[in-house]
Amino acid sequence: MSAHSPSPSRSPLHGWLPALVTVVGPLAAMGAVAALGLWAAGAADLPEGSFAPVLAAVLVLAVGGTVRLSGDAGGLAGTEGGLTVIPLSVTLTGALLIGWCFLRPLRRRTVVGAPGLAGWAARVAVLWLLAVLGLALGARHTFEISLGDDLLGDLGELFGITPVVGFAADVLPTVLIGLVWLAGVLVVSLLVSRGAPLPAGLMRFQTSARPAARAAVVLLLASVAVALVVALVVAGTRGHPAETFAVVLLGLPNVAWPALTVGLGATWEGRVEGPFGLPMPRVLDEVLRTPDISDLNLGTLVEHDGGRWWWLLVAAAVLVAAAACVMVTDSPPGVPAWQHALRLAAALALAVLAIGPVARISARIGLSLLGIGDLGEGLSGQVLLEPHLWGALGLALLWGLAAGFAGAWAARGLRRRSR
Repeated sequence: MSAHSPSPSRSPLHGWLPALVTVVGPLAAMGAVAALGLWAAGAADLPEGSFAPVLAAVLVLAVGGTVRLSGDAGGLAGTEGGLTVIPLSVTLTGALLIGWCFLRPLRRRTVVGAPGLAGWAARVAVLWLLAVLGLALGARHTFEISLGDDLLGDLGELFGITPVVGFAADVLPTVLIGLVWLAGVLVVSLLVSRGAPLPAGLMRFQTSARPAARAAVVLLLASVAVALVVALVVAGTRGHPAETFAVVLLGLPNVAWPALTVGLGATWEGRVEGPFGLPMPRVLDEVLRTPDISDLNLGTLVEHDGGRWWWLLVAAAVLVAAAACVMVTDSPPGVPAWQHALRLAAALALAVLAIGPVARISARIGLSLLGIGDLGEGLSGQVLLEPHLWGALGLALLWGLAAGFAGAWAARGLRRRSR
């Protein structure tokens, strides 16, 4: 070979253009889903110039960032608020597309070294950091609140008070959490992929962790698919399609994944007051709209709305059994039944452990005037929903052990019949 011959072309793993596509494409899709969801939720009525900051705030929340609520109503009035919620439909859209884009160049390789994989991930992370930083800086806006025409409005006019509430993303926490979110997406994508090679040091996880991780992801996606079918039926038969599609586009996993854990026997607790609420299914709002914190589980649902909610138990059992079949089928023959059981139990427990923090909801806004708290109908409210996490983890372990054993024995029986 001549000393001046051209060097071999560099792999796409070493280029910035694929990394840019991996970041920009999924973010554009997340923005489209979030924008459609906001529009279905009535965001077309927002004041002029506020839609873009609200959209940026939704994207910030979708990647795990934090948005701070604030208010200013002068010395005689005060506002308070807080918001903790993740629009998981937007999150899931981004996670699926980022994972697919990240794995695409890896599938063209038979082997991959740790330095090459780290370099590819680092390029994606750098561009992702810049994108999340831009979103965090753009997610800020203020709104004026009308006090109405009653006594509260008269007092506000008398003292020259015009309450202003706003929101702003916490930039540094958002960037850090966004990077952790990206790292989690990339790791899970590598774990569940069938075609992407792993570095030599991680090959021992090829036949142990990958089938269990794939089963957990299939379980989560299948529960969302079931919830989507139910939502479409509700939209077509019970009216309010805009409200239903807003939930589908912004928070369908926020309903599907807690429902899965409730079907497994877990308990959530919460409270709903004021103008806010949990839009779908409406029975959740009714169960939790009480003076004190209330439990949400199969028992309270059946007690409130009849025995039809036992279908959550049936659906959870079918989905967990399907996940066990996926894991056993993907595993090599000869794996002992107890290993299948332990792996599925661990995978299901990790899935439930992830559902708890990402599906919890905490929203609070309040207005006080002259020291009188929570004035003004429609101006104050609270929504709270969070799991009894340790109980849910214990139930997930039991379900995983039982389904893992059952799946292993069923697969063994099918293999014997096929001989």
